[in-house]
Amino acid sequence: MKKENKWILPIIVITGTVVFIISLTMLFLGDELDRMFNVIGIRVVALFLAFASFLSSMLFSLLILIHNKTVVKINDDTNKRAELFRELQFASSNYTIIDFVDRMLIYPESERYIDKMITQKSSMFHMLEEGISIEDVYQNKDNYQFITVRIPFRVVEGKIVSAITFDKLRFERDGDKYEFYGEDRTKEARAFILYNERTKRNNVIMNLVMHKSSNCYRPAEVNRFTKIKIFINITSLLGVKVEGNSELYFSNPEQIEGDNTNTYAIHSSNFLITDGPKITNLSSKI
Repeated sequence: MKKENKWILPIIVITGTVVFIISLTMLFLGDELDRMFNVIGIRVVALFLAFASFLSSMLFSLLILIHNKTVVKINDDTNKRAELFRELQFASSNYTIIDFVDRMLIYPESERYIDKMITQKSSMFHMLEEGISIEDVYQNKDNYQFITVRIPFRVVEGKIVSAITFDKLRFERDGDKYEFYGEDRTKEARAFILYNERTKRNNVIMNLVMHKSSNCYRPAEVNRFTKIKIFINITSLLGVKVEGNSELYFSNPEQIEGDNTNTYAIHSSNFLITDGPKITNLSSKI
């Protein structure tokens, strides 16, 4: 718009100057034109006046067009700002933040769900240890071990939880870090949400796939970790998403239970928001 304003003013000035000079010339040379052209001179003047009137109308219409474009752009910008404000207001009022509580359980995944994963070739609710190919898991299941992580949580602020996804899950043990990702590292891994009628708590469940030779988790042993960090995305029932990471503060188990379950007492968890809240499409999480 600024560019248009820069060239429209010079055009008006130049055109007006030319018309003014020609008009003065015809005024001072009126007698001479009358002797030279007689009646034709009057026609020449009339033609000039018609052209000048057309040019003037054209310039006036151009000014109106530019003005209308300016008004439209201002209105569009105002509407976009208003829509952005409404979205921000909605998102800031309808997000969800959770806190992991009680006891985290780690135990072998059910063979029924493992077979279902291999048969359907669906890695939903599963994360893979870094460096593992999902196709190799489908073809060589016996080379891998499958464990389930189950963590109770509560909503500490906001609305009811609609979906929880993990970007990354990190365990630290004996100075080494073990990281788990979804089938595609660029996408989120969907977690399963289960409500426990006995404890009256919601639980987030994620299944992990790792090599049997991995030192991250040893079956039938007490597995002690120094740190567990979850890079998590929480979507509320109204479709507002919050991204962040949660670090668990816990006590390691003293002994393993009869079904090879390791139980970790969670003292607290620290949730740090890294992005959001923002409105998202709930259908993209299914």
